[in-house]
Amino acid sequence: MTAHPSDSYSTHDHPGTSTADSPPPTRGPLHGLRVLDISTVYAAPITAMLLGDFGADVIKIEHPSGDPARSHGARKDGHGLWWKVIARNKKCITLDLSTDEGQQILRDLVIDADVLVENFRPGVLEKWGLGPDRLHAVNPGLVLLRVTGFGQSGPYAERRAFGTLAEAMSGFAHQTGTEDGPPTLPPFGLADGVAGLAGAFGVVTALLHRNGPAGRGQVIDMSLLEPLLGILGPGPTAYDQLGTIAGRNGNRSPNNAPRNTYLTKDGRWVAVSASATSVAARVMRLVGRPDIVEQSWFDSAGERSRNGELLDDAVAKWIADRPLREVTAEFERVGAALAPIYDVAQLMSDPQVLARDCITTVDDEDLGPIKMQNVMLRMLGTPGAIKFPGRRLGQDNQEFYRDTLGIDQERMTELTEKGVL
Repeated sequence: MTAHPSDSYSTHDHPGTSTADSPPPTRGPLHGLRVLDISTVYAAPITAMLLGDFGADVIKIEHPSGDPARSHGARKDGHGLWWKVIARNKKCITLDLSTDEGQQILRDLVIDADVLVENFRPGVLEKWGLGPDRLHAVNPGLVLLRVTGFGQSGPYAERRAFGTLAEAMSGFAHQTGTEDGPPTLPPFGLADGVAGLAGAFGVVTALLHRNGPAGRGQVIDMSLLEPLLGILGPGPTAYDQLGTIAGRNGNRSPNNAPRNTYLTKDGRWVAVSASATSVAARVMRLVGRPDIVEQSWFDSAGERSRNGELLDDAVAKWIADRPLREVTAEFERVGAALAPIYDVAQLMSDPQVLARDCITTVDDEDLGPIKMQNVMLRMLGTPGAIKFPGRRLGQDNQEFYRDTLGIDQERMTELTEKGVL
């Protein structure tokens, strides 16, 4: 890995993780890596965001008209709030990759890059002379993450796809919702988020391979479908071996009970999970039904699930007679698992969330102090950090192109007037 001039900015330790024995703040375990992010919207940009959280020098390369994610979701004073999060820790430059000059500039940038993240439809980069063969010709060590709906091969490779389609096809929607209701999609980009995490894992794995005896980069061909499918449990195996197809169970689980949401006396919803038999026994004794614990079937999680309505009714009645504070205290007293169901305002005032700075405050040059989710992994030896939120369109053009490629002001003006930058 080669350090780059723009890596000289200072970083801060992960808020909330310092102790007397903690090492001094670091620049992040990925310091010295240069990542070119030419992707748009969510999954691949999340990968680049995660790499930036842990110190990589991420260069966000947008079309001069701007990434569509800038205008997605809630806005304040003309600034997209989701952009402030997903583009954090990324320097922002503009470049029209559909032009000959833009393509050459990207090839020049790739020479000193470690990673390139993209999510164009299969064949687009190849049409522009930016396919893996051309990029590896100028930098054999490049790791190229390619994120598409269905992957670079197969009969669906050319189809347009978003995370919603992966949530539908993976089996997630089929299993989500009430038993007598329709399949249910998540209200946020679940497939994109899972793919973003998988992409970061893939990039780091490929870099470890490159930095070993092989010494070469490679292409990571990742679809939105496969990472989500990979975390949905043993459904394909169960179908292969038993012929079973999982259906919808509402908030209940087909694998254990009690597991559901319940309403307290003061109108607050809570979630209970009792995967372990010992925890399930504590819950049933707490709610006044030790007789259920004595049943011959109780020690089997599957049998508890099949008797889920019986267990649910007992838990629901007990919780309905008590306010949230008492319910929480009693579950904690007996060592059973329960949590309140929060909206975002309640989440942001929770003492555990506050103590660990899960939602942190970052200074933004446009909006002042803003809150956002903190770095999700707490590496006490080499912590990550949020250095700055998402920046303005083309904000770093002058500095980056001048310092990295040596483009003078006259040429910069010419390229800007032609729409290349």
